[in-house]
Amino acid sequence: FRVEYYAVNLDAINSLGLSEVTPEILVEKGVAHKGTFVKVLGRGEITTAVKVSAHAVSKTAEKAIVAAGGSVTIVPLPFKIRPAAKGNQFTNR
Repeated sequence: FRVEYYAVNLDAINSLGLSEVTPEILVEKGVAHKGTFVKVLGRGEITTAVKVSAHAVSKTAEKAIVAAGGSVTIVPLPFKIRPAAKGNQFTNR
């Protein structure tokens, strides 16, 4: 029941040269795959103010985007994540 994300780093976002980045734009530009959930990671640098919308963002990436003058918006997942089972190994069997 885990959620798998497609990782996009800050250097890839910076190379696009756009002022606003969404998962749909990343798919159009060939940075992410269609139908995947996007998570922005903090590798690289970002030099311009960018409005980033993604399904998840790491803390270092969020700090770097805000420090560059941009903003971060979390896109909600289209489903609810199932909570972990409470109890022993025979729970939910």
